Amino acid sequence: MKPAGTRTTPLPLSTCQPLTRRAVLHGGAAACALQASTSLSSATAAPPADYVQFGQTDLMVTRYCQGTAFRKVPRSDNTAARRILFRCLDVGINFFDSAEAYGWGGSETVLGKVIRGRREKLVICTKAAPSLAPVKDPDTNKFRLGKKLDFTRQNLTEKLNASLKRLGTDYVDLFLLHSPDEGQTPPEQLAQWMESLVKSGKTRYWGISNYPAPQVAEFHQLGIKGQSTSPIAGTEDYFNIASRDRFEPEMPPVLRRTKLGLLAFSPQDMGRLAPEQTIDPIERPLVRVLDEVARELGATRPQITIAWVLSRSEVTSVLGGAETPEQAAENFAGSSLRLPRDLKKRLDAASDAVLAVKRKRKKKGTF
Repeated sequence: MKPAGTRTTPLPLSTCQPLTRRAVLHGGAAACALQASTSLSSATAAPPADYVQFGQTDLMVTRYCQGTAFRKVPRSDNTAARRILFRCLDVGINFFDSAEAYGWGGSETVLGKVIRGRREKLVICTKAAPSLAPVKDPDTNKFRLGKKLDFTRQNLTEKLNASLKRLGTDYVDLFLLHSPDEGQTPPEQLAQWMESLVKSGKTRYWGISNYPAPQVAEFHQLGIKGQSTSPIAGTEDYFNIASRDRFEPEMPPVLRRTKLGLLAFSPQDMGRLAPEQTIDPIERPLVRVLDEVARELGATRPQITIAWVLSRSEVTSVLGGAETPEQAAENFAGSSLRLPRDLKKRLDAASDAVLAVKRKRKKKGTF
């Protein structure tokens, strides 16, 4: 097992620089491709990895993290899922996210098979759900909880042990609470239990997911007060160009002040911004701007959504859910795309307009 404080060695880097507008427009992505398929355009070819520090930890991660909450590919050990994950490794992604509740062990199992022999070079995150597995689950690609339970030292230990077994490793780099439990267990109690798991060597760091900003701040404060010798490393939350209403305005200042890591998931808004989807009328002006910017940069809509999220200083990495090997390379390329100031302003304005409409609807109770 690898104790906290031991740096994860990233996969080999290319010497090419992150992609700018000039680089993209002049084929820079293709020149820097790492074993990219010749069928991909220059904008979708795999760029060099760009590592950043996750919060105040010593984890060095790619700015794109591949998730395993697949929507179309089964959340189990299968050929399609393996091909996606192997492609991620091939292009240089070193950051992977899973959870016991994704296929109730299925996603962790396939990830474990793929990372075998490469574990020391990767950063693995998984999550504990505040429930048991559903007794009957007709569709494991839907996120369903079973009998609800409150977190305890015992069930957190059991959940982590089960995740480690499925992942085929004796430690994870990040172990997160997937969402608050129904009993609202006090943060100081949760921090104590998570600290014991860090001390056991079974997780290097711990964090939370889907917790409101005040609780994120409270967890961080425990470390400041010395009530936890293994302070929270970061949080995972839903944030993208079309859905900022649950993230803002409370969360950004907390993250800037605490310098916690943020894994921002669903850059395409649960797939609703994907090119093949029917777009909500209130988001059509935003999508038009996304596509205009994509054309100007020789990129794709998914890449622009990823680049926009990463343009926010609070975000460490984007958590995406590529469903094909080609999408994995495409998404990863988006993490190296730097938005010129004028184009980012256009995207910000379009996003602000959607945010204003959604807040107005929510206030009226029509959302």
